[in-house]
Amino acid sequence: MLLFSALVAGSFSLGARAANLIDPAAINAVRFVIAAGVIGAVALAGPGIPRKALHAPWRYLLLGGIFSSYFVLMFEGLKTASPVSASAVFTLTPLIAAGFGWLVMRQRLTRRMAAAMTLGAVGALWVIFRGDIAAMLRLELGRGELIYLLGCVAHALYIPLVRRLNRGESSVVFTLGTLVAGAILLLIWGWRAIGATAWADLPAIVWITLFYVSLFASATTFVLVQFASLRLPAAKVMAYTYLTPAWVIALESLLGQGLPGGIVLPGVAVTLLALWLLLEGDDG
Repeated sequence: MLLFSALVAGSFSLGARAANLIDPAAINAVRFVIAAGVIGAVALAGPGIPRKALHAPWRYLLLGGIFSSYFVLMFEGLKTASPVSASAVFTLTPLIAAGFGWLVMRQRLTRRMAAAMTLGAVGALWVIFRGDIAAMLRLELGRGELIYLLGCVAHALYIPLVRRLNRGESSVVFTLGTLVAGAILLLIWGWRAIGATAWADLPAIVWITLFYVSLFASATTFVLVQFASLRLPAAKVMAYTYLTPAWVIALESLLGQGLPGGIVLPGVAVTLLALWLLLEGDDG
């Protein structure tokens, strides 16, 4: 999950630069197709795809639909939300995942975990609202942040559903089923946008973003999060998302955008404290 948080951070910085240059459904449909091809090759080169993995294909359609909606909403949100504020919205996912973890798997939070995630949510809101306490109390979310928040709800639901619906399949095989289903759904949903896109005329940043999110922020992170979801409570799986704003700030600085205003740094520090509290907990 540490690697997951670093790879996800890159998708915020690159996604914000490509979001207004291509339809979210089009780029994510191609993204899922590429990621499914990569994971399919890995699965076939390894132990193969057991026949039992094909049982109950509705599981993959459900998971693929939920996760593909997350990515479409992410790119739609990044049309107006900054990479740092969007990554802060992402850090609300553990708290939401904890709620879904209880609903789906009856996973309970300790007081320490509840306190840590509440603290992380406060830190995230501080970054999102740039330290404007009055705006925070009024929950004046920008349009992009609000759209992406809906995507994060889908992401949070996905985590406990992986454990609930897995029937002994390996992380790679289960990921492949999810990616194939997501690709099919996105191709159906976004066929108009795909056909209307002038692929040969797209700027280089779109292609860089497409291959990054396909190979690293999809194929690799799908395996990582499914591997972790089968071994950790839903809330702990997503705890590492608290590192994402720090990764994004560092990456944006490397890309020449400079550091954000000092007003957001206390919020980042609070989210890192929340991560430490979660990982120091003795529940497992």
